[in-house]
Parts: sequence; structure tokens; C-alpha cells
Amino acid sequence: MNVDQSKMPLVQAINKHIKNNPISFHVPGHKNGILTGDPAHKGDMTELTGLDDLHDAEGPIAEAQALLSNLYGSTSSHFLVNGSTSGNMAAILATCTDGDYILVQRNCHKSVWNGIRLAGAVPVLLEPEWEEKGESVLGVSLETVKEALEAFPNAKACVLTYPTYYGFTYSIEGIIGELHARGIPCIVDEAHGAHFQASDKFPESALALGADIVIQSAHKMLPAMTMGSYLHIKGPRVDEGRLKEYLSMLQSSSPSYPIMASLDYARSYLGTMTPSEVDRGLEAISGFISKLDRLHPGLEVVRADDPLKVLVRFTGWSGYRLQKRLEEIGVFAELADPRQVLFIFPLLKESDGFPYGEALERIRAMLEGEGDGVKRKETFIPPASSRSYSLLSMEWKEMKDRDEEAVSLQSAAGRISSQMIIPYPPGIPLLLKGEAITDDVMVRLKEYVDMGAAIQGRHELKEKKIYVFKELEEQS
Repeated sequence: MNVDQSKMPLVQAINKHIKNNPISFHVPGHKNGILTGDPAHKGDMTELTGLDDLHDAEGPIAEAQALLSNLYGSTSSHFLVNGSTSGNMAAILATCTDGDYILVQRNCHKSVWNGIRLAGAVPVLLEPEWEEKGESVLGVSLETVKEALEAFPNAKACVLTYPTYYGFTYSIEGIIGELHARGIPCIVDEAHGAHFQASDKFPESALALGADIVIQSAHKMLPAMTMGSYLHIKGPRVDEGRLKEYLSMLQSSSPSYPIMASLDYARSYLGTMTPSEVDRGLEAISGFISKLDRLHPGLEVVRADDPLKVLVRFTGWSGYRLQKRLEEIGVFAELADPRQVLFIFPLLKESDGFPYGEALERIRAMLEGEGDGVKRKETFIPPASSRSYSLLSMEWKEMKDRDEEAVSLQSAAGRISSQMIIPYPPGIPLLLKGEAITDDVMVRLKEYVDMGAAIQGRHELKEKKIYVFKELEEQS
């Protein structure tokens, strides 16, 4: 059935309301922008007649979500105004309860761990593989999932991250099939893959590959406002009523109409994109990458599986130093890590433009006089792991009653972390609450600290200390 994806029912409903020159005796308090003088506030509405209600949608929001579902081929799709964070947490709460085992990719976003903790579920940590080109953690193998399922056959769900923040994918279809063969739903945090629907030039979405719940940060890769995300359900393995109940609990009871309107717009933008527009946009990106790679002998560019992402390195510089130098010339990367920075390119339509030429000129000027460094040739060796899966060293209930203390990084190995330690971005915990601290993790943490990385969580890293649980004899 052909559906007109150019329609934007919520955007049109808001615009119609504005054209009627309404006088506001309702929230929000800026009164259609009268108090602020900002025209953008005219579209910042509340649940008025004709504008629908996200938590009981039956008008333009319902129609917009139906168009979204049609585009992605889901059973149903939902707007998220509290980011993919709310979707990840709702998906876990809807599939797991206290004491249930849940398989979870170790390098997942912090929101997944928070959802597991709220549910009281027991995470089975699946050890990921490494992507050698990007020198970053990738996904889990089918063999790892099979081993975990043999040990925990009663697991209630599995959470995977696909693609990675860096734009790399892995073989996820076989994993989904293995889970389904055992009646286990697969939840996929596809925060960085909302645009995969645009063309076969992009990797295939986890939704198309059979995942049961897929959460996408539309604001990351599509032209939606920050916090605007999508949640898709496909198939019979998920209780949609229960999931919607948790979405209502976790999302604001005063959802942002500008965010929802931007989600409506982003869906239409994607749904009306033509193959030729995608091709021209990717050709422009490819041309930029080729020119960037030739700017300096010490500059190295690594393409990801997602053509909208590329890693940039410079010989002798950490990613943090490269990021700082780029920001000094007004070029802002998505993130830095000890080795590289990540560039994310726009999904352009024919009428759009992007200042690729200006960016190249600024970077060229930045690198002038930086010597004749050459790209490094050594082979990347990923950290070795002796296990394919593991459990936390302490249960959630035990953590509630156990005291903690700050210890030096030098003495932390062998202790149990009492806090999550999260380099941000990408928001993937380096240490989990309740996880045994290994020598390898401490080496990586010290590297992050020495290079000045931004790290979330409760810690005292400026004093080279982190929090661990006290031993029982210490506590008594």
C-alpha cells in the first residue's frame, strides 16, 4: 500500500493552530512567545483541542506515528520525547522483572544498565568483539550468545547495540534467529541507525533483520530536535500494552510539541528522500573524505560501515588533542577517544548544502607546519578476554546495603566498583556498579584520565581515586 510520506499531520496541526491567532490562557507560561518575543515559542504548545495527546494519541500524533510505522515496516511505532534513554529503559522493564536473567552486550549505553537496575533483572554480560579498523569495541558473536543461552536458558530478553557509536555493524541476524528459536525477544539499541531506511547504500536496520524492539535516536542522524527518538515494535513477542505503560511512566506528562513536530518532520524528510539524492549526498561525502585523507602525510581517515561516519587520526596526537585543535579553528567533531575523533556527516537532500570546502581549508591551515609525520603502520591488537560472558560480582539488593569508600587507582584492581564510570561521549560504561575491577580496565581508565577525557559518574578522578564497595570485614 502506497502511503504519502510527504504528509506531516502534527506539523500541519500546529501550524493551523498558530494561523488562527490564538490567545493563550494555558501553559506553557511564555504564552505563545508573547513573554519572550521569540517566534519559535509559538509552536511550543500543550494538549489543546486538535493537537492530540502523546499518552492517549488518537489525532495528528496517532496519524504521524502510523506514518512512521509504515515507513519502517513495524507493527507499531512511537515518538519518544525523552530520548532513546526512555525507550531503552521501557523496553527492559516491559520484558523483565525482578530476578530475571537478561543477556546484554557489555559495551551498551548507560541507559540500558539503568533500565536493568530498575527492573531488578540479573545482567549476563556478553563480551564483545573488537573492530580492528576503528580500534573500537564492536558487537557480540553468535557463538558468545549461544554459550550464554546454554548457561541461562530461561533468560527473558537480550539487549544488543547496533550499529556502534563509531558506525560499525556486525552479523546480528543470526543472533536474532537464535533468540527467537528459544522464544526470547531481542531489544536493539539502534540509536545511530535511524537513517538506514533511506537506501541500500546503508547497512540494514535491525528492525528489517527481525528484532522485536528497536530504539532509534532520530535526533542523532536525522533532522530532528535533540531528545527526539523513535521506538518500533515488530512481531508478537512483546506485550505492547505493557511497553506503552512504561513509556507513559518514564516520559514527561508534558511532552514537547516542538520535539514531536521535529520527529514528524524527520520521518517525512526520510520518507520522501530519493535514491538519487542519497547517491549525490554520499558522493559529496566521499569526495570530502578523499581530499581530507590527502591533506597531510600524518593524517589518517578510516571509513566506517555507515558511510555517514568516519574516524580521523593524526600521527603523534591523541584524539583529545586533535579535537582541541579542531575546535580552535571552529570544526567540531562528535567525539574524541585516546586514538581518534569521529566525524558524523549529514543526510543531505538535493536542495541542501554543507560547507565541506570551508572545513577542508580550515583543517589544511591547521596542519601547516606540523612536520612530515607519516601514518602509523603497526597492527592493532585488541585486548584479550578469557571469557565470553560473565555476571556482576554483587547482586543489586546487596549493593543497597553495602558501604563504599574511595581508593586510589593503583589499589583498585581486584575490588568491586560501587559506581558506574562512563567516558562521555559515547556513554558506554568503562566500569559497572557491582563489577569486579580488572588490571586491564584500570590501564584504560588511567589512559582516559591522563588524556583529560570527560568522564561521568560519581568519582574523584581529579585525585586519582574511584569508589569501591567496602569489604564485609571493613563494613562491620
